Amino acid sequence: MSQNPFFVGGPVPPEYFFGRSAEVRTAFDQISRRAHLAIYGSPGMGKSSLLRYIASPKIWEVRGRDISKALIVSINCTGISPFTASGFWREILSLLQDATENDEPLQADIKQLLQEEKVEKGDLRRMLRKIGQRDKFLLLLLDDYDAALQPNEQYTETQMLTFLSEFRDLAVHSNEGKYLSTIVTTFRRLNELGPTIKPGGSPWYNHYLFRLLRPLPATEVNNQLAIPIPGTLRAGVLEIIDGHPALLQNAGYLLYDTLLAGNTPDIQSFAQDFESATEQYFRDTWRFSTEEEQILLMLIALVRLQGRLNRSTRYALGDIDLVFSQRSRELVDLEERGVIQRTLDEGKTIYTFNSSMMEWWVIQEIYNTNEAQLDGREKVFLNLMSREQAGTVKKAIRWVWQHRDIVQSLVWIVRKLAGDPT
Repeated sequence: MSQNPFFVGGPVPPEYFFGRSAEVRTAFDQISRRAHLAIYGSPGMGKSSLLRYIASPKIWEVRGRDISKALIVSINCTGISPFTASGFWREILSLLQDATENDEPLQADIKQLLQEEKVEKGDLRRMLRKIGQRDKFLLLLLDDYDAALQPNEQYTETQMLTFLSEFRDLAVHSNEGKYLSTIVTTFRRLNELGPTIKPGGSPWYNHYLFRLLRPLPATEVNNQLAIPIPGTLRAGVLEIIDGHPALLQNAGYLLYDTLLAGNTPDIQSFAQDFESATEQYFRDTWRFSTEEEQILLMLIALVRLQGRLNRSTRYALGDIDLVFSQRSRELVDLEERGVIQRTLDEGKTIYTFNSSMMEWWVIQEIYNTNEAQLDGREKVFLNLMSREQAGTVKKAIRWVWQHRDIVQSLVWIVRKLAGDPT
C-alpha cells in the first residue's frame, strides 16, 4: 500500500484537500470582485483547511487566477492575545511586510508604521492606497474571527463595535476598499456574534456574503473512504463520520495505518483510538453551544437513550415534543451546523445526532453533571419548558446517574462499528 492518503493533526494541506467545490468557487468569485465572505460551521468542518487551500499558489494557477496581483495575509485571530483593534491592525501590517519582501519602498513604509506605539485603521488604509498604485490588492484570510467578537479586559464592547464599524468602513465606504477582499471564519453566523447593535445603527456585518460549511455529501465520503475493510465495519464508520471532514480524516488515517502495518482493523481497538483522536471536536462543539442548545442536545440524547432501553427500565420524559416545537430556531441552528438531523416519521418530527459519537459525548456530559450544576441550570430549564416539565427531565437525568452500568452496556460506538442499527 502507498503512503497514508489521510491527514490528521491540523488544517489539511492543499494536496490532501477534497470536496467543497461550491465553497471554493464562491470564495474565488468574491475575491475577484474584491468582496467579502463569512464562512461558518462547527469545529472540524474544515474552515481552516479551506482558507489554507484558498491561499495556495498552486490552486490559483489551477483555477487560472493571477496570484501575483494578490498580497495574501493569513491570520488566526486567536493568536492576537488579548485581542485589540490596534493589535489586529499591527498584525496585518507585520505580515504584510513579510508578503512584500520584493518591494523595498513599501516595506520601508510599513516598517515606519510598525514603529508607532499604536497602529490604526488609517495606517492600513494608506497601505491599501499604495498597494492599489502597484496594481495589486490585499486578501485577508481571517481564521477564528470569533476572537474579534468577544470582549476582554483590554477590549470593551464599545471598543469592539468601533473596531467592527471601522473595518466595515474601510472595506465598503473608503476608496481604498477596492483593493481589499476579506474571508473570515467563525463558529456561528456573524450576526449571532459580536456587540449588540443600537436602534438605528447600521449592521457591521452586512457587507459579507454568508456561507455555511455543512457535512460532506455521502458520495464524497464514500469515494474518499475507499479502504478494503469489512462491510459491517465500513457501514459503522460511515455512520459515526456522517459527513464530518475531520472525523473522516481521522477514521481514514487510523484504518489505513492499521492496514499499512499488515493488520486487520479490530473494532474494539479502532473505537478506542478513534474516540481518543476525535475527542476535541465533540468537546468544542459542546463548549461553543449556548446553554439552551446544550439542554436541547441533552433532551435529544435522553429521548434516544429511552428508545433503546427495555420498557421495564425506561424513565419518563413528559411532553418533550412540545419543548422541541417551541425551540425550532435553536434546533434549526444545530441542524445547519451539522450537529443534529431532523426526519419525519408518520408525520412526527424526529431529532437524531449526525454522529453517534456526538450522541455518546452528550451522554457523558450528562454523566458528569452533578446536583449543584443541575440546580445552576435551573433558569435555562425554565426558559425552555414549564417547571413541571423541567422536574421530569431532571428526574430522567438522575436516573442516568444511578444506572450508568445499563447505559454504558450499550457502548454505542462499538455497536455501530459492528453493524448494530440501533
